[in-house]
Amino acid sequence: MVLPLGLSPLQVLMAANATGTGRRLVLIELTGANDGLNTLVPINNDHYHRLRPAIGLNKDQVISLDDDVALHQSMEPLMRLWERGELAWVQGLGYPKPNRSHFKSISLWESGGDGDGDGRSGWLTHDIEHRLGRIVTDAHGISLSGDLDLFNSEGGRWMSLASTSQIESTSVPLPSSDKQYNATLDLVAGKMHELHHTMDGLSNKLKKVQAVKSIGPGKLGNQLSQVVRLIRSGIDTPVYRVQLGGFDTHDNQLGRHAQLLSQLAKSITGLRGALEKEGEWQNTLVMTYSEFGRRAAENNTGGTDHGTAAPHLIAGGSVQGGLYGVAPDLGMLVDGDPAHTMDYRAVYEQVLRSWFGIKSNRFSSFSASELKNIFV
Repeated sequence: MVLPLGLSPLQVLMAANATGTGRRLVLIELTGANDGLNTLVPINNDHYHRLRPAIGLNKDQVISLDDDVALHQSMEPLMRLWERGELAWVQGLGYPKPNRSHFKSISLWESGGDGDGDGRSGWLTHDIEHRLGRIVTDAHGISLSGDLDLFNSEGGRWMSLASTSQIESTSVPLPSSDKQYNATLDLVAGKMHELHHTMDGLSNKLKKVQAVKSIGPGKLGNQLSQVVRLIRSGIDTPVYRVQLGGFDTHDNQLGRHAQLLSQLAKSITGLRGALEKEGEWQNTLVMTYSEFGRRAAENNTGGTDHGTAAPHLIAGGSVQGGLYGVAPDLGMLVDGDPAHTMDYRAVYEQVLRSWFGIKSNRFSSFSASELKNIFV
């Protein structure tokens, strides 16, 4: 699906004379709600081990990041990024009045809302469309994983693809050249013309670049391979979205979670290697998001139920690596959940402000001083 287009011939000419395609963001949705406590582990915390006698990790199952925090051992491939200072973890992300419904909470994360209400559009669509400071010649965003809820917008060029081959095989017919005298029909015809020429341009760029071998395991590795091909072809897109599912670990969590985290780590590392060869890693920011975390305590089926706060990773060649924010206090739970210590929209604000250069953005009121140095 492609939403309305809107570049004038003059804008296309100006953009064609510009150098490079600018910075980009790759968003990885961890569908089902990742268990943050078994991802970024408070390994020396007595409350953690008391709350999770069966599924709590021990020191032989983690990799220490500092004296108190460790990484699930399945994410060992990410240690290369950590040691290079290219991986950051932001702890305790959540929002006021949390909602534990998968559908509702992911809608909030994708629209920039909270327990009092959600937004009417994707959290970054308006700012990317109108305040980026440069002209985007191709798509404002491309999703390689299903729906366009994150990209909900009344304007812009936001696309959802099953694969890059879909661009090459899709033909958008030109409308009749007969003069229309109905304003609505004229508008539709204009959009069809723009869509035709945009898809034709994307297809021509992609045909010059061969398919990219999968850079990681499973569907996520395949999706990120598509992202690499789009970048390699010179397609100008500031935002990509991919997805890794299976994180709703109500039972038998240990093995399933380890496999998912391994897939995530290997795929991000593969993306890093591919983009480093292209000279594009410095221009790329990778960030995870999920509807919520899991409960602090394990349940009686070897898993965890829907919770609230959780950590998320940010990686890239221009990231100042390290731990950011404060981990939730496991001795001060709220309804059985870790209380969030940072509003997730503070991350959105920093990405828009410091990464994309949009200083006056939708989330300016959520600015957090702890994140001001997260990008080099």
